[in-house]
Amino acid sequence: MADPYQALLRHVTRDRHSLIVGRRAYDLSHISRIIAVGAGKASARMAQALETALGTRLKDGLVIVKTGHRLATKRITVIEAGHPIPDRAGLEATQQLLRLTQHLTPQDLLIVLLSGGASSLLPAPVAGVTLTDKQRTTRLLLRSGATINEINVVRKHLSLVKGGGLALSTRAKVVTLLLSDVIGDDLGSIGSGPTAGDPSTFADAVGVLQRHGCWHAVPAAVRRYLCHGRKGDAPETLKPGSQRLRSVQHHIIGNNGMMLEAVAHAAQQAGLHTKFVSHPILGEARVAAKQLTDLAKAITEEGSGSLNRPCCVVAGGETTVTVTGRGKGGRAQEFAASAAFEIAGLPNTWVVALGTDGTDGPTDAAGAIVSGSTVARAKNLGIDLRSSLTRHNTYPALKALGCHIRTGPTGTNVNDLYLVLLL
Repeated sequence: MADPYQALLRHVTRDRHSLIVGRRAYDLSHISRIIAVGAGKASARMAQALETALGTRLKDGLVIVKTGHRLATKRITVIEAGHPIPDRAGLEATQQLLRLTQHLTPQDLLIVLLSGGASSLLPAPVAGVTLTDKQRTTRLLLRSGATINEINVVRKHLSLVKGGGLALSTRAKVVTLLLSDVIGDDLGSIGSGPTAGDPSTFADAVGVLQRHGCWHAVPAAVRRYLCHGRKGDAPETLKPGSQRLRSVQHHIIGNNGMMLEAVAHAAQQAGLHTKFVSHPILGEARVAAKQLTDLAKAITEEGSGSLNRPCCVVAGGETTVTVTGRGKGGRAQEFAASAAFEIAGLPNTWVVALGTDGTDGPTDAAGAIVSGSTVARAKNLGIDLRSSLTRHNTYPALKALGCHIRTGPTGTNVNDLYLVLLL
């Protein structure tokens, strides 16, 4: 269910006269050119599927992926760029992408392929703000504990593409296909909403930076531009209800919930009693880890009759980490290390936390798996796992303990997966 290729082909089909996207049909006799652009960790896999669906009817295209996530395509160019910190490659690729969209006419159809990671991969700073300014601002926000939605509010107001900017860059009709990495599937939050209306304001962007203690640390050019915008001296993002949005359609082709249902089904097929946690796992990773393990222990408590061993608790979401110091890790690794203390001493008990894109933070691990014996093993090996958590330096400790899960780039991105296994 999380494979972008299969997900797209379930939603996009073509016959002799029409392109069908979801329940909407587009008369191909009224369309001059079909161009595809996009960005995100799953956009190359989506591009492959779109090429299969459209064949020679697709004229050209360009998608931007995280370095290491490139896949072979025939008609759509794939360019690698930096993530989560935007880089020069991303800037140049975005400029190339905009050259494609700006020359389209109302008789053309622009298909936009978006997945998680697009916000970083589509850097197009507003006038007066440099790429270096955006890089520093992004780093500060990523370490501040701000949610992805809050980070995107700031990004939108510093970008020519985000917050509906891509839709404004072209006169073509737009169909946006989204593999969502945002809980709730808010169109304005996935990839910072390059073709969606944005209700947030410059004042909101200033508020995010102030609330998370970043206002005086971000570059002066960023503060200056946001203040100009708050006073009405810089253009706002595209707002819901805008005339432009009448020729823009959005279709969610996959999300965290679809992936979790598939995982829960697989667990049941494997003979495990399964509990599907319907609410998303959010907030600080350490707190979230305790909440999930407490739930797992409660529903498997002897005599409760709620869930018997062997069982699997399936959950998803996206936690945050407020980083202090210069440790190496990621939110999934922090979640797993925290969970290790919560399940310490419990027999036949494991916790899994991983990013579905195959990378957790700026590391080569997708996440980690810990057991009821992990804390004891760490102590026997002289590894101070508690200190590693305190310093947000979980990567070295979990690597030494052999707890890492490494998948490499998965070609998808639908938030994080959390499992508690009691066998």
